[in-house]
Amino acid sequence: MSELKEGQKAPDFSAKDQQGNTVSLDQFKGKTVVLYFYPKDDTPGCTAEACNFRDNYQGLTAQGIVVLGVSTDDEKSHDKFVNKHSLPFTLLADTDKKIVEDYGVWGEKNMYGKKYMGTNRTTFIIDENGVIAHVIKKVDTKNSTAQVLELLSTAK
Repeated sequence: MSELKEGQKAPDFSAKDQQGNTVSLDQFKGKTVVLYFYPKDDTPGCTAEACNFRDNYQGLTAQGIVVLGVSTDDEKSHDKFVNKHSLPFTLLADTDKKIVEDYGVWGEKNMYGKKYMGTNRTTFIIDENGVIAHVIKKVDTKNSTAQVLELLSTAK
């Protein structure tokens, strides 16, 4: 599993969203995409991150930014999460772990001394040409939108 870096072409993907529609990165050519990976639907950190994007969603879309969340949860779990928290953006079900592996965010984690495999919370900002412009590895779940906007404003 190689680590993706800024300046590399973002791996294309195709996955089902919370409504069973197939979504691929190719659909968003010409737009900036915030592709954020999170461990699990409806857990405290993941909910804080999703709600932060929700609360700032209009400002992001006004700048032409598309928000896509990815976890290894299934479509049904995503649908419940979206409805419970009124999330206005797309969540992708990566149940076969292809996207998390392609983006290098699937790896060993450690909680309370127990090691296990899981998704490392990471955000990729992909430019209009499908190139990774920024990688955020230390995501501030309560201020994830601010992190994204700060990087985008310094890039201009």
